[in-house]
Amino acid sequence: MWAVSTVTMLVLAGILPDFQLQSADGDSATRIAMTAALGAGAFGLLSALVWPLLVRLLLLVPALVLGLLVFFLNGSLLIVALRLVPSGDSEAAPETAVIVAAVMSAVASATGAALAVRDDDAYRRRLYRLADRRRRALPPGPSSPGTVFIQLDGVGHDVLRDAVDKGLMPTVARWLDGPRPTHRLTPWRTDWSSQTGASQLGILHGSNHDVPAFRWYEKAAREVMVCNRPTSAAELQRRAVDRTGDGGLLSADGASRGNLFSGGADEQALVLSIATRRRDRRNRSRAGYFAYFSDPANAVRTALSFVAEVGREIGQSTRSRVRKVRPRVSRGGLYPMVRAFATVVERDVVVAAVLGDMFAGRTSVYADLVAYDEVAHHSGPSGRDTEKVLERLDRALALIEKAAEHAPRPYRLVVLSDHGQSPGETFRARYGLGLADLVRAGCGLPVPRRARRTHSGAEARAAVRAALRRPVEEGAEQYRPSRRSEPIVLASGNLGLVSFPDVPHRMTKEEIDARHPALLTTLANHPGIGFLLVRSERHGGVVLGAYGAEIPLDRLDGDLGPLEAFGRGAADAVRRTHSFPNTADIMVNSSYDPADGEVLAFEEQIGSHGGLGGAQGRPFLLSPVAFSPAVGDAEELVGAEQVHRVLRRWLSEANGPQVPVETAPEERAA
Repeated sequence: MWAVSTVTMLVLAGILPDFQLQSADGDSATRIAMTAALGAGAFGLLSALVWPLLVRLLLLVPALVLGLLVFFLNGSLLIVALRLVPSGDSEAAPETAVIVAAVMSAVASATGAALAVRDDDAYRRRLYRLADRRRRALPPGPSSPGTVFIQLDGVGHDVLRDAVDKGLMPTVARWLDGPRPTHRLTPWRTDWSSQTGASQLGILHGSNHDVPAFRWYEKAAREVMVCNRPTSAAELQRRAVDRTGDGGLLSADGASRGNLFSGGADEQALVLSIATRRRDRRNRSRAGYFAYFSDPANAVRTALSFVAEVGREIGQSTRSRVRKVRPRVSRGGLYPMVRAFATVVERDVVVAAVLGDMFAGRTSVYADLVAYDEVAHHSGPSGRDTEKVLERLDRALALIEKAAEHAPRPYRLVVLSDHGQSPGETFRARYGLGLADLVRAGCGLPVPRRARRTHSGAEARAAVRAALRRPVEEGAEQYRPSRRSEPIVLASGNLGLVSFPDVPHRMTKEEIDARHPALLTTLANHPGIGFLLVRSERHGGVVLGAYGAEIPLDRLDGDLGPLEAFGRGAADAVRRTHSFPNTADIMVNSSYDPADGEVLAFEEQIGSHGGLGGAQGRPFLLSPVAFSPAVGDAEELVGAEQVHRVLRRWLSEANGPQVPVETAPEERAA
């Protein structure tokens, strides 16, 4: 690597006019080569010794700014290295030093990777540096297997299966369809709220009770809860722990990486529910950054990949506009940087943290990779954009699998998703108005000419907030009505929630009809709405549909009515949500076309999730055959809480009893 760096420096000195390795009078070839060798060696030593200290200081800098500082600081190290060369003839302009340092780091990274391909010892050392430079000497690990759970956010069962069939995910294909299959694929069905907040809370903490959507209004507290807001995530985790009486899936020597919730893990990095706490030994939400960026080659490679991903997104969105692709949503503003953060920075840092956990011999690890979900929201669940993301996720799984061979204990790798995504144009694009406009019209209130778009609920924004020292939250004030009699309308994918904040309880159908006689009829008969859920004084919960359909929840088993198109399990999901204390006055699910699997998002997303309808409610569980089957052949895996109990059972099979897994969360709470 020293030799390659020396040659790289010589080549750059011949190409760049502001980069010199000889005096103005000229030097011999031997002297120039010696200067290059000393300069490359000094740069390598400074990168190895000084860079980790710089990165520790940079933990005070917001994550998105860090990528820009990488180039400047790397160039500064090169200038210092050149001045350490005894000849004193070498020099570089500051802007040229940035370029030279970036190229040399990238070449060094590529050279190290190439040299390690057939050298297991070198590869192991490389993975150690990538995972955690701060690891301490540990005693030999236990002989029992550890378990790593990797969540591919938003990847539905059918999307994964199609990617395997197309050859996009060779690692997963080998596990499932190789000569000796090592894993089994099991689909599962989400709750009505098919989004990361509800699913991951249920998976990690065993209860997602009273999480009706991604965002909802709580009348008692008079505030909007948002799953990817740090304060809301912390409160939801507290409620789940109180309800179950247990810390979470990862309570026994676990690690939580890149998640909304901690799962009770002692080791946490980029976890949203702890992002607002003070940083101490038990709360190192940004520790994963130091583990990764302490290697200057990794820092430069990720920064270059970040810039390349921004350019790729700009090119793809431009091509989409030129070709007038439909459906399409706006992909300007800061979105290219958000996408690059999700698909490059978050992925690299989380994978590095997982590797560090494996080399430390931790019993259980749960990590969330949000890349696919972010891209699919804006590019659609299928297509070239998302296929490239799936290929890169497969390579990340291959890296984790390879690292397991060098870990101090055996590991079993479980891959799962929290929900899928359903395609379709937005409600606004098809009908020219948003759900809030429709609700206001039904209430007889004026509708603005240009209604404000709802905010995206992409999980990547949660990762960005967790990465910042002081996370920027979505302000609840933007949802507060100007008049207390006006409704609050919130969107979670193709699920809408309407609440009347001046009424302290959940309003009944009769009360809504008395106040706004046309509202429920306007909503139920709109072609873009599939069904409504409201509370009735006479029947309890009722489902409303077009043409006056009104079916009590206790009669849905015989006549699904408006729920017919949404398939098996829709009635149970609606009944469960109806039992939540904070279910909105009116729950609105968009229409669903079973023929093409499309829904209409109430947000600006052409790949959406959050309600009922299509692939969004059908994620997957990819588990080693060494574990017992998730469910029996004639059974169906339903709900995130049941997935939690399955994962608990597998941890017990690998490491002995953790906590009782046969007791339902409701029974434990009682």
